[in-house]
Amino acid sequence: METKMQEKNISANELEQCVKCTVCTAYCPVLKVSVIYPGPKQSGPDGERYRLKSSLFMDNNIKYCLNCKRCEVVCPSGVKIADIIHSARETYGRQIPKVRDFILASTDLMGSVASPFAPVVNAVTGLGATKFVLDKVMAIDHRRTFPKYSGTKFETWFRKEAAPVQGTFKKRVSYFHGCYVNYNYPQLGKDFVTLMNALGVGVDLLEKERCCGVAKISSGMFDTARKHARINIASMEKAMSDGRKVLTTSTTCTLTMKDEYPDILGLDNTSVKDGIVLAIRYIYEMLEKGEAKIAFKEGYRARAAYHVPCHMEKMGLSIFTRKLLKMIPGMELVSLDSNCCGIAGTYGFKKENYARSQAIGKALFDNINAVNPDFVACECETCKWQIEMSTAYKVKNPVSILAEAVDIEKTKKLNNA
Repeated sequence: METKMQEKNISANELEQCVKCTVCTAYCPVLKVSVIYPGPKQSGPDGERYRLKSSLFMDNNIKYCLNCKRCEVVCPSGVKIADIIHSARETYGRQIPKVRDFILASTDLMGSVASPFAPVVNAVTGLGATKFVLDKVMAIDHRRTFPKYSGTKFETWFRKEAAPVQGTFKKRVSYFHGCYVNYNYPQLGKDFVTLMNALGVGVDLLEKERCCGVAKISSGMFDTARKHARINIASMEKAMSDGRKVLTTSTTCTLTMKDEYPDILGLDNTSVKDGIVLAIRYIYEMLEKGEAKIAFKEGYRARAAYHVPCHMEKMGLSIFTRKLLKMIPGMELVSLDSNCCGIAGTYGFKKENYARSQAIGKALFDNINAVNPDFVACECETCKWQIEMSTAYKVKNPVSILAEAVDIEKTKKLNNA
């Protein structure tokens, strides 16, 4: 097992292509605020060369890697540095996930438990006393604001309100909504369905869906992440066999399913990888090809600051968001400087990481404050949590921005929807 994992690191992650240029080190957001982390070059390709000789060379401080992928964005040799680091945590790591890590990473389980009692859970987790106990007992930092749960799951709303009419559309897609939409913010899913239907496209849910696995990967729960990934791959294969693309509204879910399933979990996703498409790209390409038409509301005005999530930068897809939002009459879109927000999913919830997380995000927060927009546009839900906690500005997914700006009834008529 260990030999196979080592071989995977060398071949799939381009270990030997590293030329020691240290560009990744200069670009790492963690190293800018902390010296405890060895850095991407030392934790990744350099460290792996030693770890292949003996597991005694494993440095557990590689756990401070954000997995933001910014090192991979700038690497001139195409080395998958962050993937090497996270694979090493599984192959050589000696730390067992804590109860805290299990709770933070088990998004489906916790969402299922919390959703029926959402008002109570939201009130209790917002209390200072609760935060104090979680800080002292579980090392979840008391300064962190928890995302709110919705009393009605997106899946429940969809099956009751939206599913009955989806069969009337000739063109169909499947929607991987993710934990955030299902348990925390169903409105994004509703906006997506409303927008797609107006464009003449029906929406189906996958037969089975589990968390994409990113939180479990970062918390060292690799076996559970693989189990859920296999379920997702099988469900997407079924959807694609029926001729449907699988659309997403989360950058991190998208990157995890397309790239980290093979590169970190060692799973073959070639049957579905090209069929997983970020919704904003799919919509733009429909409009660009003339496959759909869109009408915007008269009098819509907004000044938005666009924050490109790290995983969006890794995928190179921000051009589609920019082009699509700039189509909106009355939209002033200001692109923010390239910065990591610092939360990295569950990373910023952990007490040992909180100060580092906020220090990493400070440049972004200052940039947003200087722009003073009406709101921030961003495709990542955890960036949303971090920005809304650390600034006075609301964050909206570009899909929701479009749903607000589009004249739905006129767009339906244009597409005979």
